[in-house]
Amino acid sequence: MNQLAPIGVYDSGIGGLSVWNQLAREVPAESMIYVADSGHAPYGTKPKSFIIDRSRVITRFLIDQGCKLIVVACNTATGAAISVLRHEFDIPFIGVEPAVKPAAMKSKTGHIGVLATEQTFKGEHFKRSIGLYAQSVQLHEKAGNGLVELIERGLIDSAATRELLSKYLLPMVEQGIDQLVLGCTHYPFLIPVIQEIIPSGINIIDPAPAVARHTREVLEKNDGLNQSGEVPYYKFFTTGSVENIHDVLKKLTGIDQIVSQIADLS
Repeated sequence: MNQLAPIGVYDSGIGGLSVWNQLAREVPAESMIYVADSGHAPYGTKPKSFIIDRSRVITRFLIDQGCKLIVVACNTATGAAISVLRHEFDIPFIGVEPAVKPAAMKSKTGHIGVLATEQTFKGEHFKRSIGLYAQSVQLHEKAGNGLVELIERGLIDSAATRELLSKYLLPMVEQGIDQLVLGCTHYPFLIPVIQEIIPSGINIIDPAPAVARHTREVLEKNDGLNQSGEVPYYKFFTTGSVENIHDVLKKLTGIDQIVSQIADLS
């Protein structure tokens, strides 16, 4: 593995920036190339075949950019496409899965809430996690329809966002959950608002830190950590609005950087 090569990161939109943030902390010497497929977001309500096709296209683009490893920073794409990608491409892939295991281990009430997309709930990874780790607990699942679109527009603290979150989360609270799993990489950006809606005793689990740690482990295993001492570089691409992702990127990560449009990515 070429230590100087960048890490590729992609998501259906800006949600994967929650993973990008953690990667920048966990492996600060690594250069990264991020692709937001915002022109085709959200993935959560799309057919599995569509998500696989988009994942193939973006993977080819990132490989052409020289990436040494690709982080599928999207729960929906992980569940729908990562097995296909690992079979078709000779490059390591890191996925994102709903953190059912740590939630089950930490729960005292035996009730766990999972806020995710429709496709994530249908995915093999989620079903496998339930089978392995959720036998002794009760899951309360809710598809967060509409949330991704609001986050993509930068409406994180809007009345519409609060209304949807209350609609989705309060029934879980009434069921006695003490763990809330965020099963979409867009959702961690909503944590401050979520904390205002649910009781303080409910633990919110963001999978992004675990993804970043696993990425470091895979790089170490393949002798791929950048140890050159060179300053890392970041590149951001989108299939949607350049202005929108630039504004959200600056707001959510503090990075004020040029975003390139690849609307013709196919």
